[in-house]
Amino acid sequence: MRLNEPGWWYGGADERPGLAARALAPLLRSLSRLYGRRVEARFHRRQPYRSRYPVICVGNFVAGGTGKTPLALLIARLLIARNGRPVFLSRGYGGHERGPAWVREGANAAWRFGDEPLLLARVAPTLVARDRKAGVQMIEDSGREVTAVIMDDGLQNPGLVKDLSIAVIDGARGLGNGEVIPAGPLRAPIAFQLGLVDAIVVREAHAAVSDAPGDEPPGVLSDLRHGFHGPVLAVHAVADCDTAWLAGAAVVAFAGIANPARFFTLVESLGGRVVGHVAFPDHHVLTRADAEHLSGLAETHTAQLITTEKDWVRLESDERLPDGFAERVRTLPIRLELAERDLGRLASLIEAAILNKIYPRRTRPPQI
Repeated sequence: MRLNEPGWWYGGADERPGLAARALAPLLRSLSRLYGRRVEARFHRRQPYRSRYPVICVGNFVAGGTGKTPLALLIARLLIARNGRPVFLSRGYGGHERGPAWVREGANAAWRFGDEPLLLARVAPTLVARDRKAGVQMIEDSGREVTAVIMDDGLQNPGLVKDLSIAVIDGARGLGNGEVIPAGPLRAPIAFQLGLVDAIVVREAHAAVSDAPGDEPPGVLSDLRHGFHGPVLAVHAVADCDTAWLAGAAVVAFAGIANPARFFTLVESLGGRVVGHVAFPDHHVLTRADAEHLSGLAETHTAQLITTEKDWVRLESDERLPDGFAERVRTLPIRLELAERDLGRLASLIEAAILNKIYPRRTRPPQI
């Protein structure tokens, strides 16, 4: 669902609901109840397909981005480091390919497959499919050796049985006002969604991750660790490149992600002087006019253009943009980092999901 989220979903002090939103509040809540019931009914009505491969789902509770793709990449790299062979399964949000189809680089690849699948495909084979059942069946029929299928998004999708489901929450924004779309950001009632997941990962805004669970300040992470029955892990984003060039550099930052302000803040925290910034809607495809406007800003301020890795893959493969525009833009790749304690817990969850698939409890060999 593509939405330009209203600021009052997340209750900012200067983002109160406007007069129209307040007048429509009863209607919005009624629509939210209908939407939530529809999601739950669809989930319970459909018989899910059980793959012969372990399926690890990385999703979220709210509309918009929270950091699912970086976590999916982290899980894949954990598996690869242990000689595993992960395959990504993505809906290909923002792309035009319905699939099932394997992601391939090339001209206008982002238009065809979407931006996130292109990032995933640089780490492990990636298949896009609007129909998740058809997608995993194509993976099964591919003849590949597969350790696990990692779903990027799809927590509320009833098409597949998941062997491990992890929800990612933005620690700064949390669950917003706690209401379901369209009155709030939740994709379904939170009580229902909590029953779908085995673990929750909280992406904290700026605080370092602590090994001691009692050290975190009051907030989303603390509340969940007291109220959720499963593991609640903390991660934070760090730059995955040399950022020495940013120190004191004048930059014009732009981003078409769910929360562009988070990217602008990260650039500043690394020493960049953000002399201009432009926020686009999530998955926004830059036009020639957009590119010319950004180039003009950079020229006016004698500044370097900088964007996210997700935004840059759209520029890289788009033949409609001015010649050489992508080469004039620098990126700030990020990766997620966990404290050693939480990293071990995540690895144990993944290992257990894979072993339970290979050796169901009734047939598992005795422990030595």
